[in-house]
Amino acid sequence: MKAGNFWMYLLIMFGVTYLIRVLPFLIFHKKIENRFIRSFLAYIPYTVLGAMTFPAVFYATGSFWPAFAGVGVALFAAYRGKGLFTVAVCASLTAFVIGLIISLI
Repeated sequence: MKAGNFWMYLLIMFGVTYLIRVLPFLIFHKKIENRFIRSFLAYIPYTVLGAMTFPAVFYATGSFWPAFAGVGVALFAAYRGKGLFTVAVCASLTAFVIGLIISLI
């Protein structure tokens, strides 16, 4: 990824997550009581971050199969309740090993 693209993506991500966090404070002057709206506003930054980073995972390795295997292992480890560090290490090692196997074939 080019440095210019990185900074553009980072700026867009910052703008989206910051605006969604700040706009309710500017628009609503009293506490928001609706649980749905509060939940929606709490999860938006994570949703935006996930939507921006997930597609890049499939292009990070240069080959589809190591990336696919890494994502599969990450989803499985996360489903089993493992922590973020464990999920990241398992996914990275899986993608690395599958990439090595493919390069040897």
